[in-house]
Amino acid sequence: MNWITNFVRPKLQAIVGKKDIPDNLWCTCPKCSQMLLKKELENHLYVCKNCDHHLRMNAEQRFGLIFGDDFRILKTPKIKPDPLKFKDLKKYADRIKSSQKKNNTEEAVQVGIGRLISEEIVLVVFDFNFMGGSMGLAVGEAIVVAADYAVKNALPLVISSSSGGARMQEGILSLMQMPRTILAIDELEHSKIPFISLLTDPTTGGVSASFAMLGDVIIAEKGATIGFAGSRVIEETIKEKLPKNFQKSEYLLEKGMVDIVVHRKDLKERLFQIICLLQNK
Repeated sequence: MNWITNFVRPKLQAIVGKKDIPDNLWCTCPKCSQMLLKKELENHLYVCKNCDHHLRMNAEQRFGLIFGDDFRILKTPKIKPDPLKFKDLKKYADRIKSSQKKNNTEEAVQVGIGRLISEEIVLVVFDFNFMGGSMGLAVGEAIVVAADYAVKNALPLVISSSSGGARMQEGILSLMQMPRTILAIDELEHSKIPFISLLTDPTTGGVSASFAMLGDVIIAEKGATIGFAGSRVIEETIKEKLPKNFQKSEYLLEKGMVDIVVHRKDLKERLFQIICLLQNK
């Protein structure tokens, strides 16, 4: 039981009136369970001041972190929804519409063009709130379009990943986005265009098994979960207990799977430095 929720808030509401203290002013840190004022959390880049846990950011927040207000969204092709007419407990088409309405966005990724300090870049951002940031036809197409734009305009590409993997409702069509996105990244390499892969919490499944681990430099945010299958599945498969903090950014850095682990407050400056170095500036 949290003393702020169960004692402080009721007392404040009794004094000033319930309407003056709406419930949506607060959220709870998923790691330490500390009650956090949302406005303070926003000013602190969505990092818990109590335990330094990096909370997940949606696409709008991530664009704001990297670009501020000066950027534009690159239009990506419309993909026919529900190609397999899939249905489980709910129609896939209805799940898509529900996610679009809830998150006010068309898909799990958005592509933005803007300036990172003084360098213009192409930034692809996954939004985990949209069906777990899952990769389907539309996501694969967006990454291909972003890579093509980066090549044609000689702009560095940064992909901020946050995904549970391939979208099961699109079956093998979603799995086909793995080789498609790898080929798109390969074109960047041939054209000597920098590609920075930013891994945020979580980056798993088909995303981590494809383009996300192919960056010229792979950056991971502090404390992010990164891997292919979940730790419970791996333990049950190999019949062994996994090491502490297995699949966390710091563990992967120690094992050479990522190049840099960065705190969110330093991310913008570090990205800028790396892009300048890769372009010999």
